[in-house]
Amino acid sequence: MDNLTHSLVGLAAAKAGLERQSPYATFVCVAAANLPDIDIVALARGPAFYLQHHRGITHSIVGVLVLAFAFPLLFTAFVRVWARLGGREPRARLKGLLVCSLLLTVSHPLLDWTNSYGVRPLLPWDGRWFYGDLLFVIDPWVWLVLGGACSLLATTRWRVAAWGLLALLVTLAFFRVMSRPDSGVPIGALVIWCAGLAALLVLHLKRAGARFGWLVPTVALALVVVYCGALAFMQRNARRTAEMLARNIAGADERILRVAATPVLADPLSWRCLVEAERSSFRFDMNPDTFDFDTLPKAVAYKKPTGEEAEVVARAASDENARVLLDFARFPVARVRREESGGWVVQFADLRFTEPGARSGVGGFALDVPVNNRQ
Repeated sequence: MDNLTHSLVGLAAAKAGLERQSPYATFVCVAAANLPDIDIVALARGPAFYLQHHRGITHSIVGVLVLAFAFPLLFTAFVRVWARLGGREPRARLKGLLVCSLLLTVSHPLLDWTNSYGVRPLLPWDGRWFYGDLLFVIDPWVWLVLGGACSLLATTRWRVAAWGLLALLVTLAFFRVMSRPDSGVPIGALVIWCAGLAALLVLHLKRAGARFGWLVPTVALALVVVYCGALAFMQRNARRTAEMLARNIAGADERILRVAATPVLADPLSWRCLVEAERSSFRFDMNPDTFDFDTLPKAVAYKKPTGEEAEVVARAASDENARVLLDFARFPVARVRREESGGWVVQFADLRFTEPGARSGVGGFALDVPVNNRQ
């Protein structure tokens, strides 16, 4: 998930009661909720290295536990040294900060598991990816619920203004995304978003945060859990429908190897379905509740290379950057293009996030690999 979502989870958990565990608990909750993304330092060695190590050891069970205990220990030591240098008594309580850090650090890979990017919790022993396929990597409804709950607890003008500015920026981003012809975001999503903001404004004017206090973020966190549970039910239904449609699209003479139904931006009723068959891979979007089973959905399909092209793809797959991308890709596809010089260019892509023909570069989930003629 995006770091705004992780931060809102940490802030909501603090306001729901964890902030009473110790001074500085709110800071520790928000920081710990983002802590596994410390692997962003891998970007210093380039996009391929980052793709290889992102959501790696820092998102595994071992890595999360190490981070969860190390962070409050180091933070408490720093606070105590700083307080004594200033001639003050240290206020941080290690036990309370440990509780906050453990709960919120664990929340990070759990949230990351809910989307189609996936996590590798068994590292360093097992590098298998696990995918929840419930939430899009950015979910505005989680923002609305958690951000709205936290904003109701704002007690000063500058904090209220800050929350209002954040809501305005997100709304403008909504407009910008919807203006793109390929966004796929329904107009109803923007209507619901604006209605939600209006409801929050009414609750703020009625001082709901002051009246209900910690119950507001507690209910918000519970709603997010219920939302994920409902999505799990819908995703299971979408996947069953996708499997049936995949067999019809591929035809009786082609065996289906894998099917996934993954979430799309701002529309929890629609799903992006990904299919790998024996001779091709394809993708289509559908809403199981409104889909007309008499008409097959329009699918974007890519035939798997055969013959000489398959040999070229195999040679390209030995490229170091290609190995990184193919290890990450859940639904890899390849397209071979013959160059005027006599060589080839193989473009690999992960069909979850892009497709052949997209801008090349490992960070964009597509990669061009030149292959020379055999000598």
